[in-house]
Parts: sequence; structure tokens; C-alpha cells
Amino acid sequence: MENREPGAKPDTAAAAAVKTDAPQTFGFLLISNFSLLAFASALEPLRAANNASGRALYNWRLLSPDGQPVRSSSGVSVICDSGMEDAPRLQTCLVAGGFGGHEFDDKTVYTWLRRQARQGVRLGAVSTGTYVLAKAGLLDGYRCTIHWQHIASFVEDYPDIDLTQELFEIDRNRLTCSGGEAALDMMLSVIALEHGRDLATQVSENFIHERIRDTNDKQRMALRTRLGISHPKLLNVIELMEAHLEDPLSRAELARRAGLSTRQLERLFRKYLGRTPTRYYLEMRLHRARTLLHQTSMSVLEIALACGFVSASHFSKCYREFFDKSPREERSVPVS
Repeated sequence: MENREPGAKPDTAAAAAVKTDAPQTFGFLLISNFSLLAFASALEPLRAANNASGRALYNWRLLSPDGQPVRSSSGVSVICDSGMEDAPRLQTCLVAGGFGGHEFDDKTVYTWLRRQARQGVRLGAVSTGTYVLAKAGLLDGYRCTIHWQHIASFVEDYPDIDLTQELFEIDRNRLTCSGGEAALDMMLSVIALEHGRDLATQVSENFIHERIRDTNDKQRMALRTRLGISHPKLLNVIELMEAHLEDPLSRAELARRAGLSTRQLERLFRKYLGRTPTRYYLEMRLHRARTLLHQTSMSVLEIALACGFVSASHFSKCYREFFDKSPREERSVPVS
């Protein structure tokens, strides 16, 4: 593991650039139920960079743990070039995860990835591939990111890892992205670091990608766009709710912080969202709980407390009333 000196300034993304005139070989380790979109978004920029430059800047190999085809989350199977143990010398290896990535557990994969790290291979992940690197102990001391739907559960599982909510993170010899089209932006940034901004821009335009997003762009739509409302004080209250799921604020406190009376707060929620602020807040916490039930091994009590409920019994009662099943029944039904 590469550690920073105490008080040292964080390394820049440029430290991740592989400076060489020889073609680089990327390995893509596909995990069962990987995201086809995220995988393609990471691979295609390499092909396009070769085409735009007129040179073989990049080679790639598709790998699986056993060399067999791997089925994506959409049901499309991808034929791999080889098993991971038969891979050629790599400069970079990206783990492509997707649906159910948090449940992946294969010690042979962790051992192989750790061996790649010892050999100086730059490692990365797209979507829930971040879980695989974390389980292998390869993200300790590094910034990383993951899809927004998995942020809460990842933090619960790995509280000591420096997880951000950015689109992607390039920290020395670790590359991680949140998934989907964010993989394209991450790879465009890698191409820009290694072969210049002009080439990365050509590749971006080739994919009708109007601009190369950086890590300051957000994973999720702006709250205003996501909810289809523009009332600034109402949006402020919802942001407060999202920031206080474990320690819910009272209706009076929400109103006070937004500069509203409790009556005004009630009217805004009923007008724009069709429910009371108390009900909206409860539903928000229950949805967070549902995510934790499916993505972590936390007990029902631990999830109840993490979502602002005073007891497991109160949580279970509210959960059953809203989802028509108990938390334990929820856990027994796989998410499709």
C-alpha cells in the first residue's frame, strides 16, 4: 500500500498517468452481473483513442476469474480472452462490477488482484467493482468512489476507506468511477493525462459527448431537476432531510432552518409533493433502509438506528405499513 506522509498534500491525478510510448495493455476483469453500459463506456474510449491518433496507444484483454464467458446484468454474455491467471503483463486492470457487486466474494480474485498490485499494475473499478478492490484491501489509503445507490452501504461496511461522492476518482495508481457514463469521463481524463487534452476531446466528440465531465460534477441530477420543483425553500428543506436521515430533524427545526413557519412548511409539501413533511421524511428514511437491507449484512436493529428509528419494532411496523412486508421478508426477496 502506498501511504502519504503525515500532513502531505494529496497527490494529483497526474500521478496516475502511465508515461510510455509503447502501447499500454488494459485488462478488464468482468464480474458476474457486471454493468454492460459501464464496461463499454470504459473500453470504447481506448479503441477510439487508437483510431483518432492513428496509433496503437492501447491494447486490451477481457478477463474472467475462470476464463469462461461472463453474463452481464442485462443478460448479455461476453466472451473473455482468458482467465485472469493466464493474462499477459498488464499496465492497468479495471474490475467491472454491477448488480449484486457487494455480494461478490472470491478469495482467488482478491489474491490475484493483490499480486497485480505488488507487480506495479494500476488498478481500478467501474460501478460496484469498487467493492471488490475494497474487499481485497486495495483501497486502504486511497480516495475512491462508487455508484450513489451504494454509498450508504459502502460507508457502513468500510468506514475507514476515503469514499467520495464524485463521478470518478483518480488517486495515484487507483482509478474508480461510479458507473454508467461516468466510466467514459474517467477514461477520457486518463487519455488526456497520458496523451493530451486534444486527443481526449476528439474521442469525446466521437461519442457525441458534449464535454468531458470532471470530478466536481455530481453523480445525481440536481434536486430541482430530479423532483421537478423549483421552490428554493422547499428544496432547502429536502436537502436538510437527506443530510439528516440518521438523526431526523423535527418539523419545527426544519421550518426554522428554512426560514418558514410550520404552517407554511405543511402547505408547501402538500402543494408540491402531495403529502406532509413528516410523511415525506419517513418515506425517505424507509427507502434508505430498504437499500441497506439489500446491500449490507447489518441487523434490522442497526438499520433501524441508522435510519433514525428509535427501535426495531417501530421500524418494522412502519416498514410493513409502507412496503407491505417486514424488513426480514424484504431481505429474503432478491432485487431484480
